[in-house]
Amino acid sequence: MSRGPEPVALAVQELGAGPPVLVLHGLLGQGRNWASLAKPLAARRRILLVDLRNHGRSPHRPEMSYPAMAADLAALLDRLGLARASFLGHSMGGKAAMALACTAPDRVDRLVVVDVAPVDYGPRPDFEAYLRAMSAIDPARFARRAEVEAALAEVAPDPRNRAFLASNLDSRDGRLAWLPNLGALLAALPALAGFPADLPPAPSGLPVLAIRGGRSDYVRPDHEPAFRRLFPALRLETVTEAGHWVHADAPGAVLALLEGFLPGAELSRIVLT
Repeated sequence: MSRGPEPVALAVQELGAGPPVLVLHGLLGQGRNWASLAKPLAARRRILLVDLRNHGRSPHRPEMSYPAMAADLAALLDRLGLARASFLGHSMGGKAAMALACTAPDRVDRLVVVDVAPVDYGPRPDFEAYLRAMSAIDPARFARRAEVEAALAEVAPDPRNRAFLASNLDSRDGRLAWLPNLGALLAALPALAGFPADLPPAPSGLPVLAIRGGRSDYVRPDHEPAFRRLFPALRLETVTEAGHWVHADAPGAVLALLEGFLPGAELSRIVLT
């Protein structure tokens, strides 16, 4: 009998108390990308900002797939002593959460998917260019993060994108280094752009909220059948003024949707330690 992917011990940052919500970032992101939204959510919830494998402070492994990430998340729940939790995932993190909801639905209380669909997006030349450019740069040769950002200007002319890529820098023994496993991510890019085609549908009663950016093409009308095949109880909301980084473009609108969907403790019952 074949064994599934070997899980890794994911790095996680916790805020607040109450019903647990695991927050999952996108490709080349980190849990801390959601820190500004996590703070208000944590007033009534236990928010867990997760670094997925090969990202942030989590371990590096050659395997980078949605089944592997789902196994990591189930192992994290075990480590935290949680039978189940709600999940909020953006882009790649949304796909990882969907994979867990389809393969281990007993571990998922509610699911929020932000600006991604359970489909194969095909080649991603933008992320391939980012990963290759980052791999070609030895950050230890630079004294300051701004210098690394400047070196990325050709592949990422938008200052916002450059800052996002440079957020993956870490200082180790006084020298800059990349946090993500760039080689593993580049090798896995086709799988990450895709989505497993053989997943069973989630239970019809699983509450699922999909939030799309009105200025993003990641979730199109022709993606809705794929969504509803896996998640019959899907509720789809559009944040008109936002692009793919919906939570950064329109944090107030996203927070309002999350507050109305995610479980929350009564404020009078919360005791912060």
